[in-house]
Formats: sequence, C-alpha cells, structure tokens
Amino acid sequence: MHKILEFKNIYKKFENLKVLEDVSLHVNKGEIVTLLGPSGSGKTTLFNIAAKIIQQDRGRVLFDRELRTGYVFQESRLLPWRTINENFYFVQKNFLNYDNAKSIMDSLLNLTNLDHIKESYPAELSGGMKQRIEILKSISIKPNFLIMDEPLKSVDTQTKVNLRNLLLRLHIERNIDMFIITHDPEEAALMSDRIYVLSDKPGIIIKEFKINVKKEDRTLKHDQIYGIINEIVNIFIDLVDDYNWNSSHVDS
Repeated sequence: MHKILEFKNIYKKFENLKVLEDVSLHVNKGEIVTLLGPSGSGKTTLFNIAAKIIQQDRGRVLFDRELRTGYVFQESRLLPWRTINENFYFVQKNFLNYDNAKSIMDSLLNLTNLDHIKESYPAELSGGMKQRIEILKSISIKPNFLIMDEPLKSVDTQTKVNLRNLLLRLHIERNIDMFIITHDPEEAALMSDRIYVLSDKPGIIIKEFKINVKKEDRTLKHDQIYGIINEIVNIFIDLVDDYNWNSSHVDS
C-alpha cells in the first residue's frame, strides 16, 4: 500500500518533560486513521510535527507533499478582523480562483445551514460554530488529505453526528483520506479503518486496532464496534489506575 503519511521513531521532549517516545505510525492511501489517547498524552504535539509547526527531536516524518492537505487545528485559527467568507477565501486563494472558491464555500455553508453567517465576524460566533467553520474551511480547498486535531470536540451531539456523516461521505465519495487525532473512542471506532492508541506521557503506541466493518454499517450496537470501544475504555482505565498508583507511590 502507498503510505501518504508516516511517523518513524518520533521522540519529542520540552525541557525535561518527555512527551513522545519512539512513536511510529502511518496512514495509507484510501484510509481514515485515528490517533487516540488521553488528554495530555502528546497527540497535539504529533499533529504539530505533521503540520511543521514544531520539529521532532529524533525520528523522521515522511509525507506525500504532492497531496493537497487541509488542516483542522484544535483551537480556532479564524482571523478575527475578517468575515467568515473572507476567512474562507484567505485559505482558498492559494488553490482556487475566486468564482470556484466562492461556489464551493456557498455550497458547504448551505449544506450545513450556515449560509446566514457568511458576513459575520468570528467574535459573533459560538465556539461550536467556529469549529464547524474550521472543518468546512479545510474542506473548501478541495483537499486529498485532511489532518485534524479534535475536530468534533466543541460541538453538540447532533452536530457531531452530522459532521461525522459529512466527513465519511467526503471520504467515500471524494476519496479524501484522513488522519484524525481524538480522545473519543466512539468517534474513532465509527470513523476509522485503523486506530492507534497512545499511552500517557511519555506517549508511546500501545495498541493498534483494525476495523473491517463497512463504515456505512457501523453503529454503537454493532458487536465489533462495541467490543473495540469497550477495550479502548478499559485501556484508558488501566492508564489512569497506573498513573494514580505511581503518583501515590512517589508521594509515599
């Protein structure tokens, strides 16, 4: 299989704090791959390495740079002095002419019932609405590949379901591959072809799950999906128990 993104033996620390230790994972063409881990496990650090915001201390990142890649950051990157449609075009203009860019933006906003806010400024929007715009903005450049850090974290349940269905539709119908970082086992199991589970700091890969159920057939009641979610939850519980035991042991 053709690998479009690969992390090989990644190490990263900040001063004396080890964040990532010997992390290796990859995304193949045609896949949605999720990196799942507890809060503070180094997931966003790996995202920032992929986005070239920071540099790893050791290891290699192999990235198919011919792909048109959209990024969704955990925190909003909307420019506060620009309207929503201006924020869209600020990103789109590197890839599309104005008429094409506007047509795509209008289509996405209409599809998600957000066309009424195109002349609004970011300060006028809720956090969940900003997050929806960030996802749509990344899609608006007609990407081949999306890298997303907690893309569904700030939205209500129904919006989360709608956005998840939209992303799955884009993956199936437009062949958009995805690397998603999340702390949500349900999100990972319902969307991914493969899931990597990251430990607490220093983050290491402790488990890989492969899911063979067709994405359109997945529900929380499906035996394999339910089993994977349950196993991931138990891994997280063990990580918390180990942390609490080690902390109390040190304190004593």
